[in-house]
This record gives sequence, C-alpha cells and structure tokens, in this order.
Amino acid sequence: MATITLKGHEIHTSGDLPTIGTKASEFTLIAGDLSKKTLSDFKDSKLILNIFPSIDTGTCATSVRTFNKTAASLENTKILCISRDLPFAQGRFCGAEGIENVIMLSDFISGEFGNNYGLNIINGPLEGLNSRCIIVIGESGTIIHAEQVAETVDEPNYEAALNALK
Repeated sequence: MATITLKGHEIHTSGDLPTIGTKASEFTLIAGDLSKKTLSDFKDSKLILNIFPSIDTGTCATSVRTFNKTAASLENTKILCISRDLPFAQGRFCGAEGIENVIMLSDFISGEFGNNYGLNIINGPLEGLNSRCIIVIGESGTIIHAEQVAETVDEPNYEAALNALK
C-alpha cells in the first residue's frame, strides 16, 4: 500500500506500482466505442500510461492535453490515458478539446486495472478512483518508468516519462 495525499490529507492506494524491470501485467480496459482493449493490443509499441482520477478535474485534463501535444512526435509510442470515467465522459472531453493523439481508456467496469497495478485509491474522498500515475512500458513489455504523484492535485513529471523512452 502506498501513501499519497489529496490537498495535504493522507490517502492510500491498494498496493505499490509495478517495479521497473518487471513485465507489465495484462489488462483489459474499455475504449470510447465500448470495445475491449488489452495490453496485447499494443504489442511491439512503447506505451505511456497516463493514469488519473477523473477527466473532469483540472490537473487530469491538463495531463491529457500535455501528452496529446507530445504524442504526434513520438516514434512507435502510444499514449493511453486511463481513468474510471465512463467512456462517454472521456469522449465528450476529447471532442470539446480536439484531443486526437492519445487513446482514452476506461477502467469503469471493475477497477481491476487499478487494483492489479496497485494504484486504486482505497480511502478518502476519491476512494475507488485511480491515483495519478505515469507508467512507461518499453517495446518488450517491460516497465521502464513508474511514478505515482505524491500529491494528487500536482501534475506528473512529464519530462521524466518522456526521457524514459530514449
């Protein structure tokens, strides 16, 4: 279990992020068209998993916008933006913002992704949502970078995530 904060108040997650150098665990998430997407669907690509509590908060929206700007210039890399929001809410946001370079995925059905990756918030006002994390997976399926943002309202370290791809 990890301890993070929300506006200075301690909250906890369901576990710890995967360790750098380990294989990424398989997952199934829901895309905007309600199809199921798995880790295997992105085989042989580098992945940035931009994980956050809800697209309807300022910091979460900023992270999606920031990665959307960067995504087009990254070679053989896909950015998966993952939250517990319904795919309809994710689609509404992307349509209104002109977001086209990232892949929005939802963990709304069971929260299994958040639990398996140790990042599900287990207490406090955001209980049941995913904590703010960045996980970078190399082409071989190995974790090459993992960050759980200590203060939920803060942005992740975009530069560190992008540098892990080099």
